[in-house]
Amino acid sequence: MSTVPNRIALFIDGANLYATAKTLGFDIDYKSLLKEFQGRGTLLRAFYYTAVVEDQEFSSIRPLVDWLYYNGYTVVTKPTKEFVDASGRRKVKGNMDIELAVDAMELAGKIDEMILFSGDGDFRPLVEAVQRRGVRVTVVSTIATQPPMIADELRRQADVFTDLADLQANVGRDPTERRAVRERDEARAQNAQRPASPRPRDKADEFEG
Repeated sequence: MSTVPNRIALFIDGANLYATAKTLGFDIDYKSLLKEFQGRGTLLRAFYYTAVVEDQEFSSIRPLVDWLYYNGYTVVTKPTKEFVDASGRRKVKGNMDIELAVDAMELAGKIDEMILFSGDGDFRPLVEAVQRRGVRVTVVSTIATQPPMIADELRRQADVFTDLADLQANVGRDPTERRAVRERDEARAQNAQRPASPRPRDKADEFEG
């Protein structure tokens, strides 16, 4: 029996994982998620991919991105792009598939297992290509919703499918913490929109430069 530790890398499609967890009714605790997979082998990288709206004073994703940067994740971002579709409706595009695929192919020769957090069927060819290089691929999404959050072709291609619902006890955020974070984010958003009011002068002001 081999004693060589399993070399693992996480590839998290941020928007897709957020939508999946939200549909299941919980938030991801990213500290617990990292701990969960560190216990399964040697975790070489934990990539998190997300698009960011750059021209907003407050973005709900920004606090998470900043936290991930300093807590063991390799965060890959790019600005969203706005466009008008054929019906004249304004839409925002922020697809990170190419960035994730490039990183996965570059790292494929150095890992034994790829953990992909996404249900996007567009990743099926990537999974197949990584498997051809001898890497085992686990895909994390859910079939516990109606309709399922994972494309059937991606689920069939994976070596292992893990339902996010089965990981909730280990990687889900405590509901009381979830409420506190929401209240904090709402307060930040309100403060960002509120114009600064002049501070009344006092005697100390006379000595300020």
